[in-house]
Amino acid sequence: MATYWNCTQTSSLVMAFFSLPSSTHPIYPTQICSSSHAFPPTRVTNYNLHAKASTCKDQNAEHRQTPSTSTDGSISSSKSKSGKTSAGKFERRDVLIGLGGLYGATTLSRPVSPDVSNCTEGRKTPSGIPVYCCPPSAAGYSDYTPSASEVYTRMPAHTVSHDYIKQYSTAIAKMKNLPLSDPRNFYQQANIHCVYCDEGYTQSGFPDKRLDIHKSWLFFPWHRWFLYFFERICKNLLDDDTFTLPFWQWDDPSGMQIPPMYNDSKLSLYDFLRNPKHLPPKVVDLAYNGTDLQIDPNIQIQYNCCTMYTQMITHSSTPPLFFGHPLLGGDDPDPGAGSIETTPHNCVHNWLGDPSQPNHEDMGVLFSAGRDPIFCGHHGNIDRMWYIYNNVLKRKNIEDADWLNSSFIFFNEAARPVRVTVKDSTNLAKLGYTYPDLPLSWLKCKPKARRRGLILTKLSVNAPKANEVLPMKLEKPISFMVQRPKKSRSGQEKAEAEEVLKIKGIEFDKGETSVFDVFVNEDDTSQSNPCKAESLGSFSSLGHGHSMKSTTSQIFTISEVLEELGADDFNSILVTLVPRLGVVTIGGIEITFVPKP
Repeated sequence: MATYWNCTQTSSLVMAFFSLPSSTHPIYPTQICSSSHAFPPTRVTNYNLHAKASTCKDQNAEHRQTPSTSTDGSISSSKSKSGKTSAGKFERRDVLIGLGGLYGATTLSRPVSPDVSNCTEGRKTPSGIPVYCCPPSAAGYSDYTPSASEVYTRMPAHTVSHDYIKQYSTAIAKMKNLPLSDPRNFYQQANIHCVYCDEGYTQSGFPDKRLDIHKSWLFFPWHRWFLYFFERICKNLLDDDTFTLPFWQWDDPSGMQIPPMYNDSKLSLYDFLRNPKHLPPKVVDLAYNGTDLQIDPNIQIQYNCCTMYTQMITHSSTPPLFFGHPLLGGDDPDPGAGSIETTPHNCVHNWLGDPSQPNHEDMGVLFSAGRDPIFCGHHGNIDRMWYIYNNVLKRKNIEDADWLNSSFIFFNEAARPVRVTVKDSTNLAKLGYTYPDLPLSWLKCKPKARRRGLILTKLSVNAPKANEVLPMKLEKPISFMVQRPKKSRSGQEKAEAEEVLKIKGIEFDKGETSVFDVFVNEDDTSQSNPCKAESLGSFSSLGHGHSMKSTTSQIFTISEVLEELGADDFNSILVTLVPRLGVVTIGGIEITFVPKP
């Protein structure tokens, strides 16, 4: 039998919390330790009605334990090839741009794992509202290795049958009606996402280092495991081993609206806390930066198509660019996100969040995102991008042992805590699911130059050099020249390494969403859009829930872009940064190279 929390000393507080009128129930999760039933989130109208929840700190102390010393089946790093200078040949697994160190070239094993014995119980949002997201205790966890005997196919949410929608709604309703002391409860599942994204845990063995699975190479595998166990809980509650989660196919024109199953207020899949301006038939903006574009839906669909090409093809040609920067044990969080995490992942979250709420709950801020059932549909398609990366684009996963042996702790369908590793998330057959091979219209949506061969001297007359203006707080659009280490590289050199633009030392507040756009050789950014090669992309950081300063970096591939712009023989390029949301400080910028596998 699973062990649940039973904080009887807080029963009066719990009763006070749940005695609030339904119209004023707070949507901010408290660390409830009773067996009360979960409540549906509603709009917050009076934030002074919060009941102070128990921290269960004493109980967490009772469950402290020492995890196993290592995961099973450690994989050794392979030897790297000897390398030359950044303009010559490269060590195969050596990332020369400072992506948190080397992919697999470290001498000490430093995989990341959470210390679940001590969870930070409460923090405040920038608007001063407390956030509690510690799930039930995960003490006494056991190691878990998937070994599915059957493989079932997940399907697009907008194509499933009425019977399927009824079945899925039944599963979510059952999850919501489980006691809050049960980790399978829908809102406790949301808390599991909250605690891993809002630095609720520290890193095992490094008590002074918080753990955040975003903005790093842990983003894809952690969310794959989250969906895996969420799906298994649904299977268990439905008593149907064939059930699979749907995915929101926002990368295809046929699926670029909120799917009907999530927009029916009579179903448990509905969430009141969404942007009312973005309900169907509104077409999603995959590069949303906080401003609604007043354009024809067909043009928005075309922009989305170009955004997908840019993020999946241009900016994902090597594992570091796709998965994100390494996060090793003992490192500070937020080394740098991969291409898909920034766009479209963060953009769709932000697009869905309700702007009338103080933090754009639910999907618009990470601490509450899991409380909208569309979270799993959104991340189902994010997970599908990883499937496409491997199986359609034929690109490789990270081979570094520290990535493969990093581990997380979840709750299985029996409500028992289990530890899983990244390496066991890389084989979908063992996980028991797959995705259909659907047409990918965005493969034909390569952005084109707005003005090919634009003479750079006309642009750079008044533009300073990057080191003359950086570091700086990005409060208004700024343009500057960035020197390239080598121009007109040979075909062999381009085959061996990607030329990238790296924006370094991006200081931001994790409590708020921050976005700025990046352009190359563009003298009028108002004339650009995602289908123009001059539009390189965006830095996008989704608000976490608590206010905390952090520093990260962002990388954009420019090899293909400069060829399209007719600028491959330029010594320098003009870079323009345009702030859209939040306030960030830019520490520096450089052009360097990332070796291809």
